[in-house]
Amino acid sequence: MIEIIRRNKAGKWSNIAGILALIWMCVIFAFSAQTKEESSVVSEGFSYRIVSTTGLFFHLNLDEEQLHEIAASIEFFVRKAAHMTEFAILAVLLYVWFARWEMARVRRGCLAAFLTMLYACSDEFHQLFVAGRSGRISDVLIDSAGAVLGMAAFMLVESIVFALCRRRRARKVARNDGNLK
Repeated sequence: MIEIIRRNKAGKWSNIAGILALIWMCVIFAFSAQTKEESSVVSEGFSYRIVSTTGLFFHLNLDEEQLHEIAASIEFFVRKAAHMTEFAILAVLLYVWFARWEMARVRRGCLAAFLTMLYACSDEFHQLFVAGRSGRISDVLIDSAGAVLGMAAFMLVESIVFALCRRRRARKVARNDGNLK
């Protein structure tokens, strides 16, 4: 009975993850549909907020010119980190969605990463048709690295949580066995 309840809960979360994965794919598509100018405005604004917040936090007393200069120098890295993060999130959502099918964790992780890499290829292909944008193999590799790293990090955390839960359950069983004697 408990196993049926666990499967139903897993199935519910899996369905939610599947829906979120489709929504996330639409979000990635929308970001990719932005022209170069629109995308640059978003990246520059985000880079500026990072630098100004960091300056406030560490009491750096940067003037407006310095803020813009530093923001411009980190924009490329912010943009690529955003790409990696987008695709890491997609890979994790696909991994959770695939939990509804009986599949080994490593196989599920590889499938999620592979499908995310395919989506990265289609995303770069889509950018070929957007004004001022271009599809680049280097971006596919960056997106794929994000998928693999995100998947690896998620699976590591999942393994740690499972191990802690097993240990907790074993202690609880040992305590109950001790009380029965």
